[in-house]
Amino acid sequence: MAALAQALPDEPFIYCENLVKIYQIADLEVMALQGLDLSVQKGELMAIIGSSGSGKSTLLNVLGGLDSPSAGVARVGGVNLTRMTPKQRLLYRRKTVGFVWQNVGRNLIPYLSALENVLAPMILNGTYNPKRAKELLETVGLGHRLHHKPLHMSGGEQQRVAIAIGLANDPPLLLADEPTGSVDTETADRILQVFNDVRDRYGVTIVIVTHDPSMARAVDRFVEIRDGKTSAEAVRRAPRPARRELDQEGVPVQDESTHEAFTLLDSAGRLQLPPAFRERWGIKDRVKLDVEEGKIIITPPHKGGEE
Repeated sequence: MAALAQALPDEPFIYCENLVKIYQIADLEVMALQGLDLSVQKGELMAIIGSSGSGKSTLLNVLGGLDSPSAGVARVGGVNLTRMTPKQRLLYRRKTVGFVWQNVGRNLIPYLSALENVLAPMILNGTYNPKRAKELLETVGLGHRLHHKPLHMSGGEQQRVAIAIGLANDPPLLLADEPTGSVDTETADRILQVFNDVRDRYGVTIVIVTHDPSMARAVDRFVEIRDGKTSAEAVRRAPRPARRELDQEGVPVQDESTHEAFTLLDSAGRLQLPPAFRERWGIKDRVKLDVEEGKIIITPPHKGGEE
């Protein structure tokens, strides 16, 4: 992997610039990522939030070495993801990145115990370490379930085992795809707390991909992705609440005051106006920009095209 490392001074741990991914489906080309820019600092716990088809899962696959970019820049820890041989890509997935999938069947081997599941990637990597496996399960709160098989565990417990598996070979990056998508609110809170705990204990960088905006409460920063590009981000400005507040109907309460929101500019200086803004003000293909008292004012054109 050393030959792949091309870290630049002061570069973020994850760095993507003008990232493009094109899939060929029969005679049709689908552009899943359309010039995406992203930076993630080492040790950060952050989320990528987007609707179905936004490109978030494609981004996860690229960062995880499961897919190769079509164009642009993508580096993780100085490793250039655009220039890897199949063997190098395999070693990258084995040593640099851990995965936690929404489908627990993809995470766990059903006939193995929790401890054996965590040991399995260590055996494949030649780093068999029962002491570390036990420590990881204790860190995720399952020290008392070492010898239980998935069938005898709840969905939340299975996902916590999956987090331990993802950390088995001590990767610097942990990627999670909809990790709370199949559990209830209380269980989701427990899983999100585990992500915070393992980040604090092991210093691992964690990127969570989700369609659920309520996930934002549990992370330091979240980035919204739309149409294959990052469009907005929000950075925490208040302490993370211990529990998710619910309204009278049991629906999570969105407290926007915890994060400060920003609209992102890509590497070419372009920004995406939120769809709600465009719809509210009738913005279609152009706007006016003015500077007023140190502020940039975006004004929609007058009706009829008159300025």
